[in-house]
Amino acid sequence: MSEITESDTPYTALGFYHKISQLRADTWNALKRDLGKLVRLRDESQARNLVKAIDIKLTRLEIIEDYHAFPSKEDFRHLWSLFDREEYSLLEKVVKRLVRALISESYRRRNVDLSESDAGAEDLEALDALAQLRRGHPASNSSSQPYFELLIVDAMSVQEEEVVREAFHNLRRPEDRFVYDVVTVRSFEDALIAILVNPNIQACLIRYEFPYKSKYNLSALRNYLEGLSESELESKSEAERSILLSSMIREIRPEIDQFLVTSGDVEATASQDIRHFNRIFYRETDYIEQHHTILRAIDDRYRTPFFDALREYSKKPTGVFHAMPISRGKSVTRSHWAGHMIDFYGINIFLAETSATSGGLDSLLQPYGPIKKAQEYAARAFGARQSFFVTNGTSTANKIVVQALVKPRDIVLIDRDCHKSHHYGMVLAGAHVAYLDSYPLNDYSMYGAVPLKEIKKTLLALKRSGQLHKVKMLLLTNCTFDGVVYNVRRVMEECLAIKPDLVFLWDEAWFAFATFNPTYRPRTAMHAARTLLDRYRSDAYREEYAAWKAEFDQCDPEDDATWLEQRLLPDPDEVRVRAYATHSTHKTLTSLRQGSMIHVHDQDFRQKVEGPFHEAYMTHTSTSPNYQIVASLDVGRMQAEMEGFELVHAQVEAALSLREQLYTNPLLLKYFQVLKNSDMIPLEYRQSGVDTFYDPSTGWNKMEEAWAHDEFVVDPSRVTMAIGQTGIDGDTFKNEYLMNKYGIQINKTSRNTVLFMTNIGTTRGSIAYLLDVLIKMAKSFDRRWEDSSRPERKIIEHQIRSLTQELPPLPDFSRFHDAFRPLTESPEGDIRRAYFLSYDEENTEYLRFDNGALQAEMQAGRDVVSASFVIPYPPGFPVLVPGQVVSAEILRFLQALDVKEIHGYRPELGLIVFTEAALADTQQGGD
Repeated sequence: MSEITESDTPYTALGFYHKISQLRADTWNALKRDLGKLVRLRDESQARNLVKAIDIKLTRLEIIEDYHAFPSKEDFRHLWSLFDREEYSLLEKVVKRLVRALISESYRRRNVDLSESDAGAEDLEALDALAQLRRGHPASNSSSQPYFELLIVDAMSVQEEEVVREAFHNLRRPEDRFVYDVVTVRSFEDALIAILVNPNIQACLIRYEFPYKSKYNLSALRNYLEGLSESELESKSEAERSILLSSMIREIRPEIDQFLVTSGDVEATASQDIRHFNRIFYRETDYIEQHHTILRAIDDRYRTPFFDALREYSKKPTGVFHAMPISRGKSVTRSHWAGHMIDFYGINIFLAETSATSGGLDSLLQPYGPIKKAQEYAARAFGARQSFFVTNGTSTANKIVVQALVKPRDIVLIDRDCHKSHHYGMVLAGAHVAYLDSYPLNDYSMYGAVPLKEIKKTLLALKRSGQLHKVKMLLLTNCTFDGVVYNVRRVMEECLAIKPDLVFLWDEAWFAFATFNPTYRPRTAMHAARTLLDRYRSDAYREEYAAWKAEFDQCDPEDDATWLEQRLLPDPDEVRVRAYATHSTHKTLTSLRQGSMIHVHDQDFRQKVEGPFHEAYMTHTSTSPNYQIVASLDVGRMQAEMEGFELVHAQVEAALSLREQLYTNPLLLKYFQVLKNSDMIPLEYRQSGVDTFYDPSTGWNKMEEAWAHDEFVVDPSRVTMAIGQTGIDGDTFKNEYLMNKYGIQINKTSRNTVLFMTNIGTTRGSIAYLLDVLIKMAKSFDRRWEDSSRPERKIIEHQIRSLTQELPPLPDFSRFHDAFRPLTESPEGDIRRAYFLSYDEENTEYLRFDNGALQAEMQAGRDVVSASFVIPYPPGFPVLVPGQVVSAEILRFLQALDVKEIHGYRPELGLIVFTEAALADTQQGGD
């Protein structure tokens, strides 16, 4: 069957899975509307057109629902039967009932009978939803058995499918912790489609033999099946095909529990590479054993060891004789004045408030029980070897990693526009810093990311100056606040070709959610590290490396082009994969504020890092960590494993819908420009040539191509909108318009842009509200222009020109002064020495640039050197660091800034800089 398309729909049916859930919901609602119209129509011509439209929608929905448990295949046969018998009135009632069940999700809690005899079903669904709301929950299964779906892959007949489905249904027991339904598919391709479009699938049972090809021609699989041919797969044995399918399911959705049912030699199959299967069953194994095994696997992911322990602790009657009056809520429940805290928070948060590390609880500083287990589960979820919880934010997580790995005078390569915690971490560690410049986006007063060529060039400069052995770490932000994402695997691979033991710290504060989406995941640190480690251990890589090395050795190693103009491969006998990632879990997944994680995939962690890491962790972690934050990290991990795929999928869908409207609405386009790939990433870093992920005629069909190949891509869930045409700067737009007037919160602006971030809590209603607000604002800007006098219009034009044309170019990092450079031929600087030199007031002075004093000193030939971090907001990163020479470009940028907040700069005094005498003493070796 070919793809179903319709001229009046913005979607290609199942052509691109990113919008499949919206396609599903919208098509059911459209079918319900069409049936309502048809039942009431008297015009035969219009009725025929509606019948044709209904036929198309039913056909499309049958494809989608083939991969869902509800409505079942039997339910769809019933729908078609009513349609074929032209019983449209009855069909309308059944579809209404079905749509209500999908919206209320009542199918998760009870069997929904769509037969005509199901009288009173509407009342049951309404009462079901009302009961949920009265309990304080939306219409979900949060207060009953969690629901999931089991995928069975087997070339069964319709009758066999019904037998299998009924067999598993009959095994349900009220005492089961979970309830599930069954989805059956008959081919290799259909199995992959099912896990892409159906987020309810949590377990997969691969049975017997099955063909490769689906009966549908579905382009959603194009990128996943690249390099595989039908003839190749059809020629594989049952076991080989099952193992290949298992590995692909693992790559797309690693959280799914997989089981193999084989009719062949089960012992021989078990001796093959079956690491992705939880268990193998022989065909004679009864259903009840499979049922209990599947439930145990789901339970293993559903557990929240520390949260469960904390809940149990809160129920115990405990005598409190330690220094926490609020423990067990005693200081509040006995108060005549503070009782409103309990009214607001509820009693449980106080019953669970303690600093005890025994009694079923655990110590975050030296975990041995439920916290240890919770961190092991986190490592599994995020693909790490070790994971650690942090209760005071990623700023602290960053400092822990740096302190654990970097010794004084180790060289660290770091992107200059990274979070300020990294700059201060360099000071604390005593690192010699080599700053890397990101490519600038001058039109929008923001930076992109650091090109790979810039990183390689810096490593080569350090190699030629004899400093490569001192280089310890490369520290980069992935993804950036504005949504620019690195090709992590390529950066690591090429850097390891120059420095085989280089440690990578990827600040993924805004990217924790990426692990749970198959498009995003390959650009995460943990996935790249695991992929590279497997790659370097393989015989195929050794052959690839030998061929590459033979060709590379023909080139001149002293010529930079040899290293910069081609892709580099590391020596498999020397390379060590050492990657760290820090996640602000609270920013993009479920956690209380300041809940963060450190993830480790370091081959040398046990031998070289574990001890120093523990000391660094002890240095920066409170001896009284907030257990509520720890518990929320535990629950957030569980949620991400159980429904992260679905939630992130919905997040991306919401962002795509927002972008689509902003790309196409004429009124919005008049004042607002959503930045596309081509706006945020220069062509030289877009190997795919993709300018935008969206095309008005074909929809969202280019994202995977760009994410698979480009050096940088833009995360579409971050919507950067240029507002220069409004004549209002970003800070004013954020505070006076969005927040004060409409209650819309954002936390990132530049001089002429605002950033809207979707997250796993963003709903379609939220998107609709934002669009409504933006349309109202656009109309108000129209009225402002119409009502303005000629002088007022000139003011508006001047403001627009200032924000769209008169933008100061962003400066590169100048250099460290020679007093803080160990070697003048090498770029790194001793930032710690400069930082603490400024503590003595005799070493510093203030120079103003608004009266020309600083300019006069520079014109006289003096190297003016900053004695502090100078951080304007926006853009929110240092334009000057301690020990850095003030350049003419930096000075012009500071003069052109019209922001209110500049940390490290006092307008009444000026910039704090080092005196010439202090620099001279330092250069001669004095402190």
